[in-house]
Amino acid sequence: MPKLRWITVVVGVTIIAAAGIVATVAGDDDALGSTDPEAFDLPAIEGEGRVRLDDFAGTPVVVNFFASWCTTCDAELPGFAKVSRELQGEVTFVGVNALETGDPLLMPERHGITWWPLARDIGGRNGSGLHAGLGGRGMPITAFYDAEGDLVHVDRGFLPEPALRARLGDLYDLDVTP
Repeated sequence: MPKLRWITVVVGVTIIAAAGIVATVAGDDDALGSTDPEAFDLPAIEGEGRVRLDDFAGTPVVVNFFASWCTTCDAELPGFAKVSRELQGEVTFVGVNALETGDPLLMPERHGITWWPLARDIGGRNGSGLHAGLGGRGMPITAFYDAEGDLVHVDRGFLPEPALRARLGDLYDLDVTP
């Protein structure tokens, strides 16, 4: 009987390992995203429109990734909403819903940022292609692009309003004092 148990354990471990390898290989292909500006072409959260980085050429762009379940996103978005209103016309703020499991409009509506261009991430696991391409492993994540559309910085994790203001000042040479 011990020999049968040992064989069962070995077969079980082999099956689990094989499944893990297959998932990892498939997952790597699916999770690949791109930071290439031309790859930033996402469907709008609502309607048939698209949100493309190229559409904002000539203006610095801040891309905030969020999800309805993300309590940290919920904590940081009031600061983003405030700063984006102050810098309207100077910096474009874009919201990208990624890793969503619920209502993609919950956060934008709650924080009054429905006037931002709002997109839905695609590709990758659970709609996280661009998020994954930027090195995202959790939420939130914020990507900063210069006026030419080049990625200049990525913040992974909570970005409180004072830190957002400092980052905008450093990257875009803006006076963003409250």
